[in-house]
Amino acid sequence: MISRVLAADLSRHVGGRVRIAGWVHRRRRLKTVTFLVIRDRSGLTQVVLAEPGGPPEETVVEVEGLVTANPQAPGGLELTEPAVGLLSEPAEPPPFALYRPSVAAALPTVLDNAAVALRHPRLKEVFAITAASVAGFRSALDGLGFTEIHTPKIVSSATESGANVFGIDYFGRRAFLAQYTSLDAELGFVGDHRDVMAVLREAIAGMAAAVPETGVEVPEAIPEIHFTEAQELVARLSDEDPRGEPDLAPAHERLLSDWALREHGSEFLFVTGYPMAKRPFYTHPDPARPGYSNSFDLLFRGLELVTGGQRLHRHADYVAALTARGESVEAYRDYLAVFAHGMPPHGGFALGLERWTARLLGLPNVRQATLFPRDLHRLTP
Repeated sequence: MISRVLAADLSRHVGGRVRIAGWVHRRRRLKTVTFLVIRDRSGLTQVVLAEPGGPPEETVVEVEGLVTANPQAPGGLELTEPAVGLLSEPAEPPPFALYRPSVAAALPTVLDNAAVALRHPRLKEVFAITAASVAGFRSALDGLGFTEIHTPKIVSSATESGANVFGIDYFGRRAFLAQYTSLDAELGFVGDHRDVMAVLREAIAGMAAAVPETGVEVPEAIPEIHFTEAQELVARLSDEDPRGEPDLAPAHERLLSDWALREHGSEFLFVTGYPMAKRPFYTHPDPARPGYSNSFDLLFRGLELVTGGQRLHRHADYVAALTARGESVEAYRDYLAVFAHGMPPHGGFALGLERWTARLLGLPNVRQATLFPRDLHRLTP
């Protein structure tokens, strides 16, 4: 049997017979000829049938044929003198046409039919960008000597203080789902949160380098502004005065991002020193301003993309922080145990991968960058 060739590699086989396999992306039947466009993971191939007919769209087929140059065909090549074989039964029509340049369906309809909708080249490309970004993140941190780990998704205590938690019955015991799936990094022996910010800059640069087609540029030094200065800036640049509020509103993040682009030519902006009241209990306070934290958010194109900072590392400080917030130390006993056995100053960050992809591609809804999203109303598909 002739080895399978991908659509992207056909140019190396002009004049020879090859075998391709994929889905029937488009079928155009004329009086005396039928054009099939076959879609595989690398692209599209036009197949010319010398008689009307051919299987319907989305049928899985394999085709042997002669690679022939044709400037009007996708990629400038097509298969002639073909032999078409079915690899599954003729497909039922999909809920919407997948051969059109864009999907003519509302987002809920796309999500309801995601298993089929994600075959569309433009929708599929979103997750190719995501995969490349993850590879860039991994490569950057590998280069810095990090060790990749995969943590349990069921934990005994809800360590994200102040966040929504999802309790489950684990064989009669109370347990929790880990709240987030994100790109996280933790590093030890830091001076403060700026060491974490420096690592994050390298990780973001690695992600951007992995998707050069998106055109995002990461400056050598990402501009930064303290939370209090950010609030003062918002007050000067808008009709609002957020000073005294413990957090930044989405509109304020957009305004600050516009300012960073205008004043510093950067689509990224670090906001540092968020109030301790809005940070998890394990966040290290600023020694000079204990009401504020050694933490940061990284804004990208108007949206918070990353949260991170320096963590507490002394057992006594954890006990004091939990007590001050009126939380049970016993509930965190297993989590705190490691700190009693010696822990260096450390910090880390969590990067929202779907937010990154959505911002890169200008998607209006983050669910468009989420494979099979889950929300208050959606558990399937």
